[in-house]
Amino acid sequence: MHMRDFNDQIEIGNLIRHWSSWRDSGQWDLLRATMHPDAAITTTWFDGTVDGFIQACQASWRKGTTSRHVLGGTTVEINGRRALAQTGMAITARAPLEGVEVEVICTGRFFDRVEKRDAVWRIARRNLIYERDRLTPVEAGAKPKLDRALLERFPEGYRHLAYLQSKQGGNINPNLPTASGAALENLLRDARSWLNAAQPAKQEARP
Repeated sequence: MHMRDFNDQIEIGNLIRHWSSWRDSGQWDLLRATMHPDAAITTTWFDGTVDGFIQACQASWRKGTTSRHVLGGTTVEINGRRALAQTGMAITARAPLEGVEVEVICTGRFFDRVEKRDAVWRIARRNLIYERDRLTPVEAGAKPKLDRALLERFPEGYRHLAYLQSKQGGNINPNLPTASGAALENLLRDARSWLNAAQPAKQEARP
């Protein structure tokens, strides 16, 4: 591996870790700096610009609703000034549900299109791939009564997370990528086309 590619991979990996840390700790200006100004993000509960996402996160914080992201390893594929980064992750969310305090854990991948502009890597688009989740009462023995019809409106990969978010008033997209299926195939195909259309990296000056 060329040293420049190695350094780029490290920079992109750090970028993904910073996004998670600053989002979870509410450091909004630092979070904004991890994404290009025209970046977009799609999650279960949001689909729009980085500024809109931050505003929505701030509104959730004011209501006392927060989440946490735990990251695994990141793989990066670079083509010139563009890259695809996939990062294993787990989202944890805790909130009252039908009078019972519950915690949802959803695992999957951050799927990021990352672009180098003005010599700096930042996220240009973020999607999430949701692979599996579960809902657990915080207090042992407590059992919230779930609406099965509502629960089954959502795909298996993020069913319980979507259920909890919808009960909190969220408008949840039921057609997001999961571990397999058309939504995942479309995402991978579109991202591959984007990466292959990348401009070559500028050649470094040689003495």
